[in-house]
Amino acid sequence: MAVDAVDEVLPAPRMVALGLQHVLVMYAGAVAVPLIIGRALKLPPEDVAFLISADLFACGLATLVQCLGLPGIGIRLPVMMGVTFASVGPMLSMAASPDVGLLGIYGAVIASGLFAMLVAPFISRMLPLFPPVVTGTIIMVIGISLMRVGINWAGGGLPMLTKMVNGEMVTVANPNYGQLPGLGLSLFVMLVILALVKWGKGFLANVAVLIGIVAGAIAASAMGVMHFEKVVAAPWVDVVLPLHFGMPTFALVPIVTMCIVMVVVMIESLGMFLALGEMTGKAVDQKALARGLRADGLGTLLGGLFNTFPYTSFSQNVGLVGVTGVKSRWVTATGGVIMLALGLLPKMAALVEAVPQVVLGGAGLVMFGMVAATGARILTQVDFKTNRFNLFIVAISVGFGMIPLVAPNFFKALPHDLHPLLESGILLSAIAAVGLNLFFNGVKGASVEAVVAAAKQAEAH
Repeated sequence: MAVDAVDEVLPAPRMVALGLQHVLVMYAGAVAVPLIIGRALKLPPEDVAFLISADLFACGLATLVQCLGLPGIGIRLPVMMGVTFASVGPMLSMAASPDVGLLGIYGAVIASGLFAMLVAPFISRMLPLFPPVVTGTIIMVIGISLMRVGINWAGGGLPMLTKMVNGEMVTVANPNYGQLPGLGLSLFVMLVILALVKWGKGFLANVAVLIGIVAGAIAASAMGVMHFEKVVAAPWVDVVLPLHFGMPTFALVPIVTMCIVMVVVMIESLGMFLALGEMTGKAVDQKALARGLRADGLGTLLGGLFNTFPYTSFSQNVGLVGVTGVKSRWVTATGGVIMLALGLLPKMAALVEAVPQVVLGGAGLVMFGMVAATGARILTQVDFKTNRFNLFIVAISVGFGMIPLVAPNFFKALPHDLHPLLESGILLSAIAAVGLNLFFNGVKGASVEAVVAAAKQAEAH
């Protein structure tokens, strides 16, 4: 009996290499949020280091739940879970409030995780609102939005940095941004990946991104831009215990705020799951979406208990699935085990962290472009000839998705509480695409288009 590609168990050495590749791709994003929140709370360095270890450990737990599944929980697709950046703004506001603080943040995270698990079936019933003209547009915007991350990685981080000066947070230019050595390293990594994709065979082509990153790290070491001081200083073993900082506190406003963030996250997750279904050829129905969204909620609940933050499916790794063509969920489950190990072995985590962002940049441009290309491929199934309304749906929705990217202060005059909703280009694009599709085509038209697209796809296979 043939095994579905998503359920295929590969030989252990291949799974470890492919899982490590997924970890390297998401690592920078995974540790960024605890670093930001820890510094905003002015925690001592050892507590910030613990936040990172706790985050890596919880990443591993959440990934295993999503990939392997529990009864009624887990999408069982090749997904890596990480802390969502959608929660950063609200959590920074909570961190600045003396009435909330770190324990108040954890209380809001735990409550929002429970909320997400309860509303997952209702969010998943929105599937009929996502025909190919909507999903293709959203997935393309996901890829385009991620390109900003890849470009900034290649540039050497964020162009502007926030630092403490005389007791105040100020924004200054990043002196390392856009330097020629860093750009050269990113280009080198990209060329290695492209060479392996073109001329590599089998397993070698599958781990092209990993080999590119390793080659870039070796080149960075030779150039003196990869540093190992943190690796030497880090302990070998550290145990992550739940409620390390004490019992969480629960306040209504932070909880409501974080629940709104989770709705944003879940709508973004719908796009990720549909993209993965398209890439892996696995049908993603309403029940599967509900299981995946419940896993987002359970991961967030675990995050609050294990001293970390809300979790979602990482879009970076969706791009990696597209690049490698490896569809097995056991590969990302192996990545989850590696994340667990990194959470318990700070010295190994510090070694992975030592890889410069410019090295990841060359890989990011390839992977995130693949997500956008997947969206464009889905849009080829859409009828643009006889239904000109679809052109308007795509055009306006992409425009809405670009607002936070090209004009970050566009919505500054609107109430601050709405910013978690308005700062996500993916969410804006999704709202615009769903709304315009209902306006022009209605739910019936969307269903017909989905059937036609499925028939075309069947013919192609």
